Amino acid sequence: MNNHIAVDIGASSGRLVRGTLQEGILSLEELHRFNNSFSEQEGSCFWDIDYLFEQIIIGLQKAKALGIPACTLGIDTWAVDYVLLDAEGHRIQEVYAYRDRRTDLLMEEVAKQFSPQSIYEKTGIQQLSFNTLYQLYAHSDEELAKADQILLVPDYLYYRLTGHTINEVTNASTTQLLNLDTQEFDADLLSFLNIKREQFATLTEPGTVLGTLDKSLLQQYDLPECQLICVATHDTASAVLGAPLKEGSAYISSGTWSLLGVERTEPLNTMKAMQANYTNEWGAYGTYRFLKNVMGLWLIQEVRRLLNDRYSFAELAELAQVEEGFRSLIPCNAPRFLNPTNMIDEIRNACAESGQPIPETPGQLARCIFDSLALSYLTYLQELEELTESQIEGLQIVGGGANNRLLCQLTANAIGREVKAGPTEATALGNIVVQMISTGSIADIIEARAIIEQSFEITSYFPQTITHFDNILSRWKDL
Repeated sequence: MNNHIAVDIGASSGRLVRGTLQEGILSLEELHRFNNSFSEQEGSCFWDIDYLFEQIIIGLQKAKALGIPACTLGIDTWAVDYVLLDAEGHRIQEVYAYRDRRTDLLMEEVAKQFSPQSIYEKTGIQQLSFNTLYQLYAHSDEELAKADQILLVPDYLYYRLTGHTINEVTNASTTQLLNLDTQEFDADLLSFLNIKREQFATLTEPGTVLGTLDKSLLQQYDLPECQLICVATHDTASAVLGAPLKEGSAYISSGTWSLLGVERTEPLNTMKAMQANYTNEWGAYGTYRFLKNVMGLWLIQEVRRLLNDRYSFAELAELAQVEEGFRSLIPCNAPRFLNPTNMIDEIRNACAESGQPIPETPGQLARCIFDSLALSYLTYLQELEELTESQIEGLQIVGGGANNRLLCQLTANAIGREVKAGPTEATALGNIVVQMISTGSIADIIEARAIIEQSFEITSYFPQTITHFDNILSRWKDL
C-alpha cells in the first residue's frame, strides 16, 4: 500500500495530507484543509470535537473521490486536552480548551497538597497551568466519577473511527501523570485526583496497528478502506520525527507554540531542569523530547486576527522587515500573553510599562514579536546547553515558522549559529513515516529522516552581526 494519510490538527487549523513514496522520494498532497478554534460558552472555552470528526470524514470522502481506494491513516493533534466517556461510550462533557481560565490559579493550590518537586521527579513534565493534571483537578468530581474512560483528543478521534480506546504514549506523557520509572500512570497522582487506573485505556506505542474503520462509517459514507495506525499523536512528537536532525542540533517546532529542545534517549528530570521549566515529553521509539515551551506564533496569530485578517502572515513579515529592529521587546512567555482579551493592547501595555516605544503600526507590532521570539530562542538555547552540559552546534526549525524568513534570519543572528529551516510539513511527515515504518515501507526513523532530507527543501540561514547587541541583550534581560 502506497497511500498514507495524515490527519494533522493544530490549535488553529487542520488538514488531511496524503504521503506517497516513489524511488526514495517522499511526496505530500493536501487533500482537505479546515479551520479550528475554540469558542467561549458561558465563560468557558471549548473545542468543537464533533466538527473535527466531521472534517476527518469529509477529508476521507475527498480521498475516495480522488481515486484512493485504500490507505493507512494516522492522527495527531495538540496535547493535554481530554474527553470523558461514560460506560456507553458517550461524551459526558464538551471538551475544554487548554486556554480556558479555570486552571489559572490551581498550581499554587495543588502545590500545597502535592509538592511540585515530587511531581517533577515522578513525571519530568514542566509545570504549566493547563496541563491535564490541573485540568482534571479543576473538573467536576461528579463528572469524573461518571467517566468510564478518559481519552486525549487524538485518542478520542481514533475511538470515533474504530470503536477502540487507547492512550497513546507521546500525548499521554503531557498529562503530567505518567511515571518515568514505572512507565505507567502514577498511582499517587491518580489517587490525589481520585481517579482509577482503569479509567484510562492501555498505553499504546506509535506504530501499533489499531484496525479498520468502524463498519457503520463505511455503510454511512463513501470512504476508502482504511487501516488505522497509532502514530505519535502529539503533534510536536510527530514534528520532531519529521525533522532531519543532525547530531549536536536542537530543534524548534514552530507553530502556535515554539517548542525548543533536543531529542534524548534518557529523561533529564533534575531540579535544575525543573526550575528552568523544561519538560521530558515521551517520543516515539524510546526517545524523550527535552524541551521548553515558548509562546510562539500565537502572538502574531492573535495580532492578525485583531487586524481582521487583512494582512497575510507573509505581508506582516514584509512590513516588519522595514521597521527598526529591537525597538520594542516583550517577554514572550509571560502569563499575560497566554490568552489576553486583546493581544495588541497587551503588547502595547507591556511596552509602555517597561518604558519602551509603543508599537503602533502592524509592522511595528510584528517586528516587536519577531525580535522578541529570536531573543527568547537565544535565552532558552543557552539554558538548554547548560542543563544538558552539551554544545549545540545548530538549530533546525520545522513547521509553519520555517516559512518566516525574517524570523529565521533574526534567530540565526541572535544565536550566532546556523539555522536550518524546513520542512514546513514536519508534523504531517512525522505522522506519515510512522505509518510507513509500521507497514514496512521504511526500515526505521534513521532511514525516514534521510528520505525526508532528500525529499524536501531545507534553507540555511547564517548569522549576521547585530549592531549594539550587548545593549539589546541588557534591555532584554531587564524585562
